[in-house]
Order: sequence, then C-alpha cells, then structure tokens
Amino acid sequence: MNRVAQLPVKAFAVALAAVASLSIMDAVMKHLVIAIGIIAVTVWRALANLGISAALYLPTRKSWPGRRALRIHIARAIVVTVMAFLFFWGIGRVPLAQAIALTFIAPLIALVLAAVFLGERIGRLSVFGSALAFAGVIVIVVGQARMALAPDALLGTAAIIGSALTYAVNIVLMRHQALAAKPMEINFFQSLTIMLLWLAALPAVGIPALPDGQWHWIGVAAVLSTAGTLLFAWAYARGEASYLAVTEYSAFLWASALGWIVFSEKVTGFTIAGAALIVGGCLIASRRRAAPLPEIDVAA
Repeated sequence: MNRVAQLPVKAFAVALAAVASLSIMDAVMKHLVIAIGIIAVTVWRALANLGISAALYLPTRKSWPGRRALRIHIARAIVVTVMAFLFFWGIGRVPLAQAIALTFIAPLIALVLAAVFLGERIGRLSVFGSALAFAGVIVIVVGQARMALAPDALLGTAAIIGSALTYAVNIVLMRHQALAAKPMEINFFQSLTIMLLWLAALPAVGIPALPDGQWHWIGVAAVLSTAGTLLFAWAYARGEASYLAVTEYSAFLWASALGWIVFSEKVTGFTIAGAALIVGGCLIASRRRAAPLPEIDVAA
C-alpha cells in the first residue's frame, strides 16, 4: 500500500475546481430543462455520463470492487439521483443565484453529520467560517424575496431545499466513498447506478423524446459532470468532509455571474453583500488545520 501525502490546502483548491465545473454544468442544465424538460435532460445526460465514465474506467480496471465498496457506490448514487432531480427541476423555476443560495444549508448540515457519523472534529474556524457564509445566504434570500418571481417559484424553492437536505448526506457519503475507492471507479459506478435507476423508472415516466438540436449541450453537461465528480473524489480522499464542505459556497459566485450573463437574472446589492460574506467564510474556513487522515491507497 502506497502512502499518499495528505495535502489539505491542495484538496481545498481541487474541491473549488469541482464546484466550478458543476456550477457551469448547472447553467447548462437550466437551459436544457427549459428547452426539453426535466425527464428528457436527466435521462439523456445519465446515458452520456455512463458512456464517458465507462470509457475512462473499464480499460484501466484491475478488479471489480468488493461488496462493501459496491454498497457505498449504490447508496450514494441513489442519494445523488434524488438530489439532482429535485435541484434541476427547481432551477427551471427559480433564479440560479437564489437556487444556489438555498443549497448552502447543505454544508452546514454536513458539518454535523460528519461529526456524528465520521467522528470528525469540527474546528472553531470551520464553525465561524460557515456561520459567516450562512449570514451571507440570509442576506441573499432577503434580497431575492424582494424580487418578483415566477408563479411556481415556491414549488421550485421547496424542491431545492429538499435537494439541499439530500446533498448534506451526499457530502458525508462522498468522504466515506473516497476512502474506499478510486475516482474512476466512483464515477463509473455512480453513472451506472443512476442509469439503471432511470431505466427502472421509464415505464412510469415514459421514454423521453430525442433532444433535437440539444445533443451538444447534453455532451457538455456530461463532460462537466464527470470532471466535477472526479475532482471531488480526489479532494475528498485527501481532506475531511467538514473541511471541504465550505467550498460549496463558492458556487454562488458562479451562479450569480452565469445567471446574469446567460439568463439575464439581475445581481442586486443584496447579492453582492451576501457574496462578500460567503467568500470571507470560505477563506476563514480554509485556514483550519486539518486533522491527520488515515493511510490510504488512492490514485495520484
């Protein structure tokens, strides 16, 4: 077994890159949900994700994972399926920046879950940084409440909050999974399980129509999804869940910029003030000294 040097600062940077990849994917998915509907975009993207992950994993596979690892892969894939469906349905009805702001309850819940289920210590800087970032979320939500929203925005908001709750579980499972498997394996079995779940659901939801004129955007979404998954797997193998969870707050900066540029969603003074608090919280939390991690064998 090779000893891998634990580099929490590098893990934090890689987690930020994962958030950036997935934030850009969120904007692409919002466009696709509006253009072809939630079922079509979810099924076709799942198929594209599986094709990419299979091409990356199967040629280099040395052995199949054991039962313990498979259970973790399946459990997290189920959580991710529910989480993604609720989130993508919600962003079709709520401004992107507001949607991301609502998801910021997830890292805060993950801090507690990581302490309870993984035995991780919650450092004072992590707590203070998360509290500061959450204050930014409150400012943003107050600002968004003053804006005119779509008639079904309330349902969209409820879906996003539900997605955030499942994402808190996902953050903790991601850490657990990253210590049990390598990134390529994680990405492949997540994609495979999600595709199987959707195949099982097709008799109930119906076979989606072909996304004419949108195939290239589905491909872009799949590539960004794969990149984000691999980057997160690498980062969470080298940093505690409670330490890396606050990187999720950087998604708001991406959502604000992309919402404004792509969807003409206004960025208000509340948004700017909240973003400043969020960035400050991320910077404070990133200075925490991570506790020593167990010796693991992961991909370099």
